[in-house]
Amino acid sequence: MTFVDEQSDRFAVALLLRVLEIGESTYYAWRKQFEQPCDRDMVDLGLLSNIYQIWEASGFTYGSDRIHQQLRRGGIRVGRKRVERLMREQGWQGAFLRRGWRGGSTKQDPAREPAPDLVNRQFRANAPDRLWVADATRIPCGEGVTTGSA
Repeated sequence: MTFVDEQSDRFAVALLLRVLEIGESTYYAWRKQFEQPCDRDMVDLGLLSNIYQIWEASGFTYGSDRIHQQLRRGGIRVGRKRVERLMREQGWQGAFLRRGWRGGSTKQDPAREPAPDLVNRQFRANAPDRLWVADATRIPCGEGVTTGSA
């Protein structure tokens, strides 16, 4: 249908529809739907903005189930499958854990020499900002999961 719209300035619409074997009523119904979306499409647009806000606030980790729960808590009555469909159409998905991650996301290589202990296991600093120590690469926090290195 968009092809017909794009070529309508060069060729007659009736000719394009006849060559493509598309009924005129089908084409004009599509145009009307595009120009005047139905109430459901308008509600979907509003839902999309709510879904995106929740998804963004979660650090892009929430899937359709959690977003559905958040919407329900916020007083928005919507079906889980509708949230699922809207997210799928936008290409949005939550973070998912692969099998085996529960035991940790990194595996130690026994053949490699461990990193040196630069603080000699002394974790008390004599002044602020003198000693920073971290060994976690995935740190869950209120803004989502952050990744980094020490």
